[in-house]
Amino acid sequence: MEKVVFPKPVPAERQPPGLTPEIVLPGIPEDERVWVPVYPGAWIRPLLLNKTHGYWTSLLRVRAAGVVSCHRHPAPVHGLVLKGSWRYLEHDWVAREGDYVFEPPGETHTLVVDEDVEEMITWFLVSGSMIYMDEQGRTTGFTDVFDRIEICRKHYASVGLGADYVDQFIR
Repeated sequence: MEKVVFPKPVPAERQPPGLTPEIVLPGIPEDERVWVPVYPGAWIRPLLLNKTHGYWTSLLRVRAAGVVSCHRHPAPVHGLVLKGSWRYLEHDWVAREGDYVFEPPGETHTLVVDEDVEEMITWFLVSGSMIYMDEQGRTTGFTDVFDRIEICRKHYASVGLGADYVDQFIR
């Protein structure tokens, strides 16, 4: 077998001035304090909170069966199921471990985790916002990247990690 030779890393002084630092995070965290509660039985683990472009990416973890939320997005959403499964009431498919989900802008859907799922973890990339809806399709609230930052900041302060713990995810 032929040996692969990797190039040497680029010295720091060859990077463009003002380059935003990369984010490299370990796998799914075991420290429960890192998980931010967002709904009863549901938490997020922020990965990137991008204020400049108005999106966030995070892991959503659900450990309770039932409806997580009914919402709509004005921009596309991407998801990859890492553990467990979930579905939308409005569709006849189930997103299972390893499945990729693309949500087109404007679609309203109700995320549900079924009784037989002990834990669901899905990576989501959300552009824009989540607009929460009631059963009649009326807007009841919203979440955007700025809201996510504040929710995380308050949570991290309350669990002893410090309000500035969230800063590592902000770009």
